Amino acid sequence: MSASGGTKAIVAALGANLAIAAAKFVAFAFSGSSSMLAEGVHSLADSGNQGLLLLGGKKAKREATPEHPFGYGRERYIYGFLVSIVLFTIGGVFALYEGYEKIKHPHEVEHWYWPVGVLVFAIIAEGFSFRTAINESNEIRGKLSWSQFVRRAKAPELPVVLLEDFGALVGLVLALGGVGLALLTGDGVWDGIGTLCIGVLLVLIALVLAAETKSLLLGEAADVDEVAKIREAVVDGETVTRLIHMRTLHLGPEELLVAAKIAVQHDDTAAEVARAIDAAEARIREAVPIARVIYLEPDIFRTSPTT
Repeated sequence: MSASGGTKAIVAALGANLAIAAAKFVAFAFSGSSSMLAEGVHSLADSGNQGLLLLGGKKAKREATPEHPFGYGRERYIYGFLVSIVLFTIGGVFALYEGYEKIKHPHEVEHWYWPVGVLVFAIIAEGFSFRTAINESNEIRGKLSWSQFVRRAKAPELPVVLLEDFGALVGLVLALGGVGLALLTGDGVWDGIGTLCIGVLLVLIALVLAAETKSLLLGEAADVDEVAKIREAVVDGETVTRLIHMRTLHLGPEELLVAAKIAVQHDDTAAEVARAIDAAEARIREAVPIARVIYLEPDIFRTSPTT
């Protein structure tokens, strides 16, 4: 994903969620549906989440400083983790509470056409946002399945938007089901049950996002394919004869640190070793352009003595 990857999907989701949140709150005011209130808060929380993602992307572009010599690329991970917390607390926990209250103190849904009309509008708007996120993701997903893409993506924005939009669409269907059953049976408990289901869904999505962004915050290595490319690029068989060991670490979605010990010829001069290291760094950057910070330590490879 490019440094600005996912921005189109984020902006589309932000616009859709702001419009949907306003419509849901209007529907709640006229109908008293707890599903509408929970969904309105959900959409408002999602709007804040997209704002956090945009802010994180902007902050991550700051230049490196003496206090932060590797830059601010991980700001995007921090804001992605904040999104999972907001989604869990404001979205999921609130919906669980509202659903419990509605089941405990049910009341009939009034002016049914408001919540039904808003839900249909919201499904269309969220569908547009979800389609935008899918199209952007497909450009970089390759042959990965959707679950693999969410787990392996180093840039948090698109997985976050994908899961948010997916959760929003499923939540809207649940809300529509809850309101519909409440209208058919005349029992407002169904509205509360739909709200509870929305809360459970949001909590599960938040937990998945938290787990994935936590892994990124702790520091993840390069993908298997990128590691293979680096291993192949570093050794030329002449000046660099072997890769002894290597470590990689993502400093941000678009910046990779590579640290390796390489074997050089035992009779090379210091100048020849320096040229070998420069050439190896150039080959690595050509093979994996995001490998921007490279530290190569020359050594003489010694095989273990046989016994």
